[in-house]
Amino acid sequence: MLSRGRPSLACTGTRKWEGVCVGSVHTILLQGNRIEGGVPTPWALIFSPAMRLSHHLPRAFWGPGPGRALQPADESIPFVMHWNWALKGQCPLGPPRAFVRRYGSSVGSVPPAGRHGQLFQSISTAEAIQRHRRNLAEWFSRLPREERQFGPTFALDTVHVDPVICESTPDELLRPSSELALDHQPSPARLPTLALSQLFDPDACGRRVQTVVLYGTVGTGKSTLVRKMVLDWCHGRLPAFELLIPFSCEDLSSLGSAPASLCQLVAQRYIPLKEILPLMAAAGSRLLFVFHGLERLNLDFRLAGTGLCSDPEKPEAPATIVVNLLRKYMLPEASILVTTRPSAVGRIPSKYVGRYGEICGFSDTNLQKLYFQLRLNQPDCGHSAGAAGVSATPAQRDNLVEMLSRNLEGHHQITTACFLPSYCWLVCATLHFLHAPTPAGQTLTSIYTSFLRLNFSGEMLDSSGPSQLSLMAYAARTMGKLAYEGVSSRKTYFSEEDVRSCLEAGLRAEEEFQLLHVFRWDALRFFLAPCVEPGRRGTFVFTVPAMQEYLAALYIVLGLRKTTLQRVGKDVAELVGRVGEDVGLVLGILAKLLPMKALPLLFNLLKVVPRVFGRVMGKNREAVAQAMMLEMFREEDYNNDDVLDQMGASILGMEGPRRHPDEAPEDEVFELFPMFMGGLLSAQNRAVLAQLGCPIKNMDALENAQAIKKKLGKMGRQVLPPSELFDHLFFHYEFQNQRFSAEVLSSLCQLNLAGVRMTPLKCTVVAAVLGSGKHALSEVNLASCQLDSAGLRTLMPVLLRARKLGLQLNSLGPEACRDLRDLLLHHQCQVATLRLSNNPLTAEGVALLLEGLAGNTSLTHLSLLHTGLGDQGLQLLAAQLDRNQRLQELNVAYNGAGDAAALALAQAAWKHPSLELLHLYFNELSSEGRQVLRDSGSAAAGRAQVVASLTEGTAVSKYWAVILREIQRNFHNWDQGRVRRHLGLLLRDLEDNRGATLNPWHKAQLLRVEGEVRALLEQLGGPGS
Repeated sequence: MLSRGRPSLACTGTRKWEGVCVGSVHTILLQGNRIEGGVPTPWALIFSPAMRLSHHLPRAFWGPGPGRALQPADESIPFVMHWNWALKGQCPLGPPRAFVRRYGSSVGSVPPAGRHGQLFQSISTAEAIQRHRRNLAEWFSRLPREERQFGPTFALDTVHVDPVICESTPDELLRPSSELALDHQPSPARLPTLALSQLFDPDACGRRVQTVVLYGTVGTGKSTLVRKMVLDWCHGRLPAFELLIPFSCEDLSSLGSAPASLCQLVAQRYIPLKEILPLMAAAGSRLLFVFHGLERLNLDFRLAGTGLCSDPEKPEAPATIVVNLLRKYMLPEASILVTTRPSAVGRIPSKYVGRYGEICGFSDTNLQKLYFQLRLNQPDCGHSAGAAGVSATPAQRDNLVEMLSRNLEGHHQITTACFLPSYCWLVCATLHFLHAPTPAGQTLTSIYTSFLRLNFSGEMLDSSGPSQLSLMAYAARTMGKLAYEGVSSRKTYFSEEDVRSCLEAGLRAEEEFQLLHVFRWDALRFFLAPCVEPGRRGTFVFTVPAMQEYLAALYIVLGLRKTTLQRVGKDVAELVGRVGEDVGLVLGILAKLLPMKALPLLFNLLKVVPRVFGRVMGKNREAVAQAMMLEMFREEDYNNDDVLDQMGASILGMEGPRRHPDEAPEDEVFELFPMFMGGLLSAQNRAVLAQLGCPIKNMDALENAQAIKKKLGKMGRQVLPPSELFDHLFFHYEFQNQRFSAEVLSSLCQLNLAGVRMTPLKCTVVAAVLGSGKHALSEVNLASCQLDSAGLRTLMPVLLRARKLGLQLNSLGPEACRDLRDLLLHHQCQVATLRLSNNPLTAEGVALLLEGLAGNTSLTHLSLLHTGLGDQGLQLLAAQLDRNQRLQELNVAYNGAGDAAALALAQAAWKHPSLELLHLYFNELSSEGRQVLRDSGSAAAGRAQVVASLTEGTAVSKYWAVILREIQRNFHNWDQGRVRRHLGLLLRDLEDNRGATLNPWHKAQLLRVEGEVRALLEQLGGPGS
């Protein structure tokens, strides 16, 4: 097993590199981030499998370097070791798939095949360089699992958008920290912009630039830029350099002070270069060294600390070799590219740097839009291997891009968030999760956890200091505190004083202030952004709203929210628990030897202390669970959309008029907070958090889960609105614990999700949470849910357990009837009432339904109201109705059927052994046809009742209220003119019968029903009489 004590880049897959134009400059210093336009990348794995594994495994294991045969993917290997093993064999050196670039390019003229300038002309040397290119290209093309969710065609060669690079100065970099505002963000307007092809141009004085320093905060796309440069070199599109040798500073730091020569370091990692090592000195500026992550090395440029060394074959500590390379004392003509975070820029004296450049991310909105267009319009972006459902169509992808572009153009808060390319990646991953088929086990919490791992895995806050504190652990403690205080006080806007109080709380030692300084330089901008909303200038918000709720949940589950009493009490309880047994034994002996009656009492008190503290902590967990439940089931949020629709709206924007700035702000909603709490307690996310230095103990997770289950059991029994009920189910989906969900949801009898837009993801959520249950559901109401055939197939395990199933108003067509037929024919089907009204089933769909009816033994009530059956559909029903012997009620009203088809179905109903009621009203029946049905029905006493009008003879039909209720429920969805015409016919029928009867009781009833019909006509805008 690899060491977990100090996560390595070689086993975390956290970095990606992208192309940088390299001209005649000799040294480039890049700041260490790992996001390719927001996309995380395998850093050390890209360099060589030996880089980090060499610290733990025998040399024979990793000796072949990046060209060695790759092991097949195996789920038993930790996730961090998984890459895209699809790229096997040799990488073609020809141009890869088309890619898009902005703001310059490293692409130059491609040298003729087989030539490498004037230095490496021998055949053996050229072959070694070619093998090195192939190995690097294959290694750098690996994608982590999070990237493969975007489809097999996505690769760095396919699309790439260069971030903005602004030239900077040492004065700009080395300002005192007191001058740094929290919203420090270099403006491209006041700094000259550099294209990649300009990085190595002579400076303003005409001097050749030998050192270029590129830096930027976490998430600005530094590593991806460099990675693309390496791939460009591998494919022959970077002719300025004949040899490129990349190193990971984390790998070098793992070697400690163990001496090794530069030639040994190269040969151990890149076997093909062994034979050309003697030629390195002659390569001059056409040799490029790439050192990534300078912050991982503690460099000392003082001669007293690091002596001079010019021999590449002399063994020295890795830090000594890097210092002498940067001094230009060893291989003075070689070009060097170094990446680092902002806080470590000053570790290289400015006299060794010819140019500073800051990578400013996507500060141009057009770059953000271009990134989303390229990313979301990938051909396989809507498809995931092994995922159920169908891929997103090009029209759907274009619609997403259009909505997102409009939101960006409005300069809303998302525009500020997407300044960081890493958040562009998060937006794409979230949209993919919301709108594309979801891989098994993927949750919203896992996306955010993976996002943080891709940015912070293996990152120490200050590797040069003694603390070795995880950067993510520090962020959870500080930013998590700010996030939780915001959730508790229901606010999303924070003043600078609020931020400072959370960052500087409890700081006493000099080391703590140094850690804060590093965090502010490197990562604060990653979590907080200046607010751009009118009236909120000068305040700060979390970069994306969901990140506040995620960090607040992380703050809670890590147990960081403690009072002083709890912190002191825990230490005392642990101390007493450790020494209690030994002290108790001594006291027991003394009690027998000496007449001291108080000793047994003291002995018992020692046992009580840990129990009392345990109960106090238990009460605290119950209070947290109670607060989470209150947030989940707030009555004020009952009219809100479900959490997934809220998240989609926050990304794509709200269509329609926006709230005026002078209007009173609405109460903030934090419904994702409990979802993230449940998700963070899942085993999968806890394993990832442990890699980030934020471990959650199993016992703490169990006790939190028990407290949540206790509260859910009490509050989860109440009847919830559809959107809140879905939020409840989504909490269980995030928690990913079937046993827990089965126990809590065992009392759920009615599943009412009417009006909830059931996307493929939501269908997956409901099926995953309820599909494994065994108890029957008295009713499943999915009316007006925009369901389709794929959704029905996904929900099949849940639909089979429903006694009443409502699928009205879902635009289900004939193709959906195949799935309904399979549902009815399933041996576990328990559906007794099936409502399919207001779906365009047509006669074609009814033919399939009749196949299901013939083999079904549970169905007793079937509603086909307004399903477009026509005469053909009713004739099919009439011919095959007798194949089902259990049906008791059939509704085929408002289907445009004529007299002949209606009479044929009525006759079949009268012959049916179990049918009791047949609805035929609102069909195209003539007065004569209705009269025939009435007369025939009177003669068929004791058999099925056929309802074709509001009257029976000269009296009101006993089903008049049922008919009018159906009309009131559906007239907004029906053809208004047709409904008015039918209501006019019913009104005339009522008036005729009222004039024909002499019974005052019948007259009164007819008048009452006439009033109801006239009221409906007035609602429709028609005459009331």
